[in-house]
Amino acid sequence: MGRIQLKQVTKSFGEVMVIPPLDLQIEDGEFVVFVGPSGCGKSTLLRLIAGLEDTTSGNIEIDDKDATGLPPAKRGLAMVFQSYALYPHMSVRKNIAFPMKMAGVDQAEQDKRIAAAAKALNLTDYLDRRPGQLSGGQRQRVAIGRAIVREPAAFLFDEPLSNLDAALRVGMRMEISELHKKLATTMVYVTHDQVEAMTMADKIVVLQAGVIEQVGSPLELYHTPRNRFVAGFIGSPKMNIFEGPEAAKHNAHAIGIRPEHIAASLEGGEWKGTVGVSEHLGSDTFLHVHGTGLAETMTVRVGGEFNAHHGDDVWLTPEADKIHRFDANGLRIA
Repeated sequence: MGRIQLKQVTKSFGEVMVIPPLDLQIEDGEFVVFVGPSGCGKSTLLRLIAGLEDTTSGNIEIDDKDATGLPPAKRGLAMVFQSYALYPHMSVRKNIAFPMKMAGVDQAEQDKRIAAAAKALNLTDYLDRRPGQLSGGQRQRVAIGRAIVREPAAFLFDEPLSNLDAALRVGMRMEISELHKKLATTMVYVTHDQVEAMTMADKIVVLQAGVIEQVGSPLELYHTPRNRFVAGFIGSPKMNIFEGPEAAKHNAHAIGIRPEHIAASLEGGEWKGTVGVSEHLGSDTFLHVHGTGLAETMTVRVGGEFNAHHGDDVWLTPEADKIHRFDANGLRIA
């Protein structure tokens, strides 16, 4: 079991409230990602669940039992940080075993859990090495293994991939997602990277200034963002959003269109602009188009073979049914 409920939870540091009253329900077995810009409160919220920070008010329930006042060790959760925090003088085997040793687990059970965790994380051949003999990705897997053997009700990940290079990040994203499928245990994951959120989550919680802006599946947030903040934060590259006469045509204060929902042509279209920087990614090219009169720069996703160069005129045509409308308060107009 790993059901977590937050009921009117707040957190203040002195006179500053960083988490206003907040409600959230995480179901058993879900992979939930907290995402938002730096300072939005996502790590603080995770630390409240873990018991590493005291709640100012409200209640946290784990498996329907009040855990608000419990110390971290009594909550049945395991946390993985961005810092591996491994003991350099210990072997991988001893690092993984350490929390079980502290809990008084007998040796036979320790060996069983270590073997199972090592197999799940492809660490079997590295159990007798020390952390200094491992790559960054392998060290992070050891840290995850140390969490697995505790057999927690839920795993809490605080930006665990931020110290890895780009290629390792992609690989570890896949490994953690696969691990979730194998273990079927609740995972709560914090990241500022919305691509990580989109590719890993069953459910995304978008935060801004301690407030939950929207909760939903990756595709729900992508297709039906409830406000301009979520629309601009989810999706890569981000949505083009602009105000003015074009928005008024759609009976909206502002409208948004994603780069992949705009057709580009060198012959004609709805909006005319000039190609600025082009980002060539092989299968795709991202054109940064100026002078449309709608926004300072519009980003358009085209095929990798689209033949446009810096300074060329280009015409853009949005897919009419993919235009998002927002009112003066930034809320989505259905």
